[in-house]
Amino acid sequence: MYIFKNALVNIKRNKGRNILIGVIIMVIAAACAITLAIRESANKIVASYEEQNKIEATITLDRNSLMQSFRDSNKSQEEMINAFNNIANVTEEEVQKYGDSEYLESYYYTISLSVDAKDIKEATDSLVKETTTTKTETTSRTQNWGSGNMPSMPGGMPPGGFSGGSRTTTSRRTTTTKTEKIFNEKAEDGAFTLVGYNSYEDMKDFINGDYIITDGEVNSDFTGKYCVISEELATLNKLEVGSKITIVDPKDSSKTYELEVTGIYKENTDSSSNMANMFTDSANEIITNINVVKEILGNNEKLSGTVTPTFIVKDVDSIELFTNEVKEKGLSETYTITDNSEDIANATESIKNVKIFATTFLIITLIIGGVVLVVINMINIRERKYEIGVLRTIGMKKSKVSLQFMFELLVVCIFALLLGAGIGSFTSVPIANSLLANEISNANSKYENINNNFGRGMPTRPDDSKTEVEKENTTEENKETTDNTQETKEEKKDEVQPNFGIARVNQIDNINAVVNFKVLMELLGIGILLTLIGSLASMIAISRFSPLNILKERS
Repeated sequence: MYIFKNALVNIKRNKGRNILIGVIIMVIAAACAITLAIRESANKIVASYEEQNKIEATITLDRNSLMQSFRDSNKSQEEMINAFNNIANVTEEEVQKYGDSEYLESYYYTISLSVDAKDIKEATDSLVKETTTTKTETTSRTQNWGSGNMPSMPGGMPPGGFSGGSRTTTSRRTTTTKTEKIFNEKAEDGAFTLVGYNSYEDMKDFINGDYIITDGEVNSDFTGKYCVISEELATLNKLEVGSKITIVDPKDSSKTYELEVTGIYKENTDSSSNMANMFTDSANEIITNINVVKEILGNNEKLSGTVTPTFIVKDVDSIELFTNEVKEKGLSETYTITDNSEDIANATESIKNVKIFATTFLIITLIIGGVVLVVINMINIRERKYEIGVLRTIGMKKSKVSLQFMFELLVVCIFALLLGAGIGSFTSVPIANSLLANEISNANSKYENINNNFGRGMPTRPDDSKTEVEKENTTEENKETTDNTQETKEEKKDEVQPNFGIARVNQIDNINAVVNFKVLMELLGIGILLTLIGSLASMIAISRFSPLNILKERS
């Protein structure tokens, strides 16, 4: 107890020196609070982005390997097309088998099918290669002259001026005998591509902004016979929202399916840069739900759809494990697994660089602060050398003397840390918010743009932005409405708005969560570390001091 009392007395006695130490620690604490706040903000931004953009893997055709095998085998173009036709499509059952994996969070898939349509003109032509073969025919005819078959000639003489003989006449004629068309069978079944989705979350082309609804909307009923079509197809065939189109089975024209157009979309010009074509790649794409596609496939066994899976991988480390697992389950060598992990890493690289910078600055601050405290403490020890000698002479152990000096520094450090944490917390607000502001704006804009892409507009969440008075007024107004109006409002209120896999970053729209208990504990740890570093000099000096020599020097 004496040690602690004596330490408090010495703190009051040496105000100037302790204030200097306190100011230094306060500056260090403020700098550390700011850097820790930046680190915390960077972690939240990265975590938010990774939450919004999951690691996605899909099965794609390994075209490089396919082309290399074609080159090695010296196949002709016709042989290449036939070999490509013989590649088996990935089936729905295979996707479900691959999706049953401990390395995945979830998975989904779309099914596309080539179809025809009644009374609708296609915007592009199918790929076709024509081979024309020719044949040369040679014909010969022999004429004989004799007594019985000599032709009548002027003057009564046979040709050549003799009474008998023959002549052979030869003629050549070149004719086209065959026109052969070699199709890519995977694209020849129909003029249009019918794509079926399960939900909004599956429609990545709309979520990413590659497709944007310009009229109408993507219907939220993913079981009905609805569709959306491209602007080009709508303009070419004078179709509009509410029009009906008739899908025709490409292998059996007697089987037809009527779909209602609920929306018209355009392909973003940034994603369609082929200037050689009049129409975009999506011009003949008719987007519907997966039930419509399955119904068409189920009514004709000769049809085959293309299944495009998307697997949501748990983390980066699981990508390779999932890839190996899929190959073990029987994925063909002509297919490969691709993912977007590199794109996600590139997108958060700048934020991670800020985090690295903050960490580096924190380390440098601690090193400089520790050195300054050691120097000041060494000066302090020299000034109080006589006091140490007296304490040692009256029998106080070296460890207790060192503990007293450490406690003095710890008390000063705690007060300085509290002040520094307050200053750092206040200063870190604009710094961290400036880092978060752009991310918040981008995330909310992205959410709004996605809703616009689907033609649904920005969904509002009930009572989120209303004051208590406005809520009360709204409640009173609702009570005065008719029962039918109330039911309609309840239906709209209960309507589940899609999140499109995008987390709206409301939880990090301010800095309150940055300087939290975790940061305070980190600051306390920094304070203890600085105390130990600063006390190191006093411990070494006290252990070397001899009380008698100190007193002799004093006398």
